[in-house]
Amino acid sequence: MKARLPFIFIIATLMLDSIGIGIIIPVMPDLVQELTGGSVSDAALWGGFLATTYAVMQFIWGPTIGNLSDRFGRRPVLLISVFVMGLDYILLSLADTIWLLFIGRLIAGITGATFSTAAAYVADISPKEKRAANFGLIGASFGVGFIIGPAIGGLLGELGSRAPFIVSAVFALGNFVLGYFILPETLPKEKRRQFDWKRANPLGALLIIRKLPHMTSLVIVLFVFTVSHQVYPSIWSYYTIEQFSFTPKMIGLSLAGFGFFMAMMQGGIIRLIIPKLGEIKTAQLGLALNFFVFILVAFIGEVWMLFALIPFMAFGAVVGPALSGIMSNTVNEDSQGELQGIIASVNALAMIVSPMIMTGVFRAFTAQDAAVYLPGAPFLASAAMEVLAFAILIGFARKVLMTKPSAAE
Repeated sequence: MKARLPFIFIIATLMLDSIGIGIIIPVMPDLVQELTGGSVSDAALWGGFLATTYAVMQFIWGPTIGNLSDRFGRRPVLLISVFVMGLDYILLSLADTIWLLFIGRLIAGITGATFSTAAAYVADISPKEKRAANFGLIGASFGVGFIIGPAIGGLLGELGSRAPFIVSAVFALGNFVLGYFILPETLPKEKRRQFDWKRANPLGALLIIRKLPHMTSLVIVLFVFTVSHQVYPSIWSYYTIEQFSFTPKMIGLSLAGFGFFMAMMQGGIIRLIIPKLGEIKTAQLGLALNFFVFILVAFIGEVWMLFALIPFMAFGAVVGPALSGIMSNTVNEDSQGELQGIIASVNALAMIVSPMIMTGVFRAFTAQDAAVYLPGAPFLASAAMEVLAFAILIGFARKVLMTKPSAAE
């Protein structure tokens, strides 16, 4: 059990990251209205800016923090990030202007970029054949966090718009204390490398992709997949209201169900699939399933059909861990932090781009003057992206895996 405590700490840290995103959703409208004196509509606009701010910070800082962990070790970077996260929640609980709230979300985006270091830590302590499965647990922790976060935020919101932040601060600082005592360093000094700003900035990190063997095509697949899969958080609320007249309660229940199945898939079922199929075939299966699910969601008209599809929607999330496993197994041990930083930046960039694409498509097909009325149109756009990602992955498999089968299998 003692040997598993560091892994438990990593999972708890990532879960706190996702809880921190979800916990503020129920109270953000009230808090923004309190700080600006505006309407709910105005609060939604501010909320969009705040969400973009968070994603931009993750994009910028993901590779920096990953590279810092390659230079100074995983332990100090993780502990400092968790500690600052706790202080940031205290700041958010005390924010009396919208600008302080922006500063808080800026800091939250930076500390939330610990995903790259946490993933590198998991890579350090995992045998190559188990990395993809353990990356699946990382995805599961996010899924559980997205179930717990909104639930906690909604319950605590009854006590006031600041209460969720105070409880989050307690969780984060408590996790820091736990990590201080049980988290060992996993990157020996002899395997560390000098910090290079050119490799640490997000654009520089993306340019480094060209120097990593066969990585460009995999990064493109990851980006396209993430943009397509972000259709769910980007337009789910709008789509279900327009298509099924969902109430907020129904939206919450459906998202909680999605999070539950995603955690189950990534935390358990993926461990059964990858040993039998390998990372490449698992990713291909997930992309193919996503394509058919997106097509179905775009055209269904009954609520029971939507809920019946939720487990299959969640299963498609196995693509991310499978791709991470392939990529991790193609680079050297001293570049794991850098790679995870690249992955974090690609994911963050996709999370910036996807809402703009999906909400734009949704509006174009639901406006009063729309030539074709189709609320599910964004899912068709996502289906087209899955075809592109699948084709690129097939090309990668033919070029690399047929000549070097041990690279990812």
